[in-house]
Amino acid sequence: MSLSRGLRVAIAAACVVLGMHGAAAAKYASYVVDADSGQVLHSINADERKYPASLTKMMTLYLTFEALDKGRLKMSTPLSVSAHAERQPASRLGVRRGESLTVHQAILALVTRSANDVAVVVGESLGGTEAAFARKMTEKARQLGMMHTTFRNASGLHNRGQMTTARDMALLAKALMRDFPQYYPMFGTHQFTYDGQVFKNHNALLDSYEGTDGIKTGYVAASGFNLVASARRNGHRLIGVVLGGRSPSSRNSHMIALLDKSFENLQASAPGAKPTPFVSAWADSSAAAADESEGDADTEQVAAAAAGSWGIQVGAFTAYDPAYNAAVKAMAKTPRLLDDGSVAVAPYKSKKRTLYRARVVGIGKDEAYQACKALKRKGGDCMVLRVKPEA
Repeated sequence: MSLSRGLRVAIAAACVVLGMHGAAAAKYASYVVDADSGQVLHSINADERKYPASLTKMMTLYLTFEALDKGRLKMSTPLSVSAHAERQPASRLGVRRGESLTVHQAILALVTRSANDVAVVVGESLGGTEAAFARKMTEKARQLGMMHTTFRNASGLHNRGQMTTARDMALLAKALMRDFPQYYPMFGTHQFTYDGQVFKNHNALLDSYEGTDGIKTGYVAASGFNLVASARRNGHRLIGVVLGGRSPSSRNSHMIALLDKSFENLQASAPGAKPTPFVSAWADSSAAAADESEGDADTEQVAAAAAGSWGIQVGAFTAYDPAYNAAVKAMAKTPRLLDDGSVAVAPYKSKKRTLYRARVVGIGKDEAYQACKALKRKGGDCMVLRVKPEA
């Protein structure tokens, strides 16, 4: 990929981004919004259409909650399993034709297991056929203001006509919270037991990121790893969307970085003032790299990812975003060597100004030297760093 092909983000004073490679760069988008005020805190490719994968099930659940709210369903209502539902590929709950499960079980199966077979069960129960239900999904998307989203099935299994945007997914997440506050907490379910099997929620942020209460992950090969997350801290609820991750861990780390930076900006802002956005253009920066006489001697220690204690530096810039972009581009140019690394922007304050050093850390020594060699062959600047772990 290019912007979303790899990266686990260890962040000290750093924001991260998913590495990318080749044509798959088009998969990447990210977006963070304050759910209460509507303030957009971060936006990259937010209105470009991408494949939603299992984020589709957020709309399947919206229509399920709507049917509950209007009395068309009860939590105890049995839903019949068809042959079409049984044939769905993984992820699956494993329901069989002729069986049934309750609406409550179906909701939890979609939230935790992201079960494709159960999504079809729900779609057929509410729409008669899955195709008819998908049309209802698209119609509801338009009503909610999701003008760039089209659904073709209930599960999110790949269909070239099934598209969305990061902004539209954030709108849907907000609608779920706003319209169904009595059901939205189900997105925070950590595990679900069915037929003696325990299924854990795919959303690892529920356990790893303070304040997270949902909402949904997604993956197909054409989309990469997607995530919509919601977290509340210090009186603010943020909704974050990342589309196009290479792996669950890199996607999750990137989301954490985006949320951290957004909460930090909100906290630092005076009442009524707008937080400083950190929207990256992902274009070459004209900021000049400074002479790096300090070499490896970091005055502020940069966290190293678990993969290693070495890193590379590809320049120093007069602003945060150009440094951030430069490190991401380095990862995109050498994904095989830097795929397990983390983008880190390390500020260095001199008497006259602050410089932002663009780094990829958390890699092995051999990878660092090979990556620098490859980047220099391609005309870039690079030096190897021995990264100090945080105390």
